[in-house]
Amino acid sequence: MNLNATLFVQLAVFFVLSWVTMKFIWPPLITAIDERRKKIADGLASAEKADKSLAEAKANATQVLKEAHAQAGKIVEQANRRSNELVEEARGTALAEGQRLIADAREQVVLDSNRARAQLSKEVAAIAVSGASKLLGREIDARAHADLLDKLALEIERG
Repeated sequence: MNLNATLFVQLAVFFVLSWVTMKFIWPPLITAIDERRKKIADGLASAEKADKSLAEAKANATQVLKEAHAQAGKIVEQANRRSNELVEEARGTALAEGQRLIADAREQVVLDSNRARAQLSKEVAAIAVSGASKLLGREIDARAHADLLDKLALEIERG
């Protein structure tokens, strides 16, 4: 065989194989490559979107936590204020009740003291009448001398 004829045959085989490859093999290969490239680009876009969403979610979570802490602080402050109000209210009620009890006790002491004085005056008057009757040697009528005995009782109370 001749070198020129071999070269032309090899050149013809090369072009036929190139044409078959370009016509039947290359298009599905390019389509698969394009689809893969598109999937990769979509995946990268989704990853970027997910990163942005994650950053936004973190920012929102931080904001919600700050708001929750602020609200919790307000609630604690309100609870403390209310407890102080209740303590002050209870203290005021206790003071008023204590003052009322003291006033009632003072009134009771005055009443008991007056009763005791009246009782004592009556007993002193009875003793005075008894003593006077022994001194005079005769019995003194307490009803007849009631004014005198009342005056005597008043002088004993004052004196």
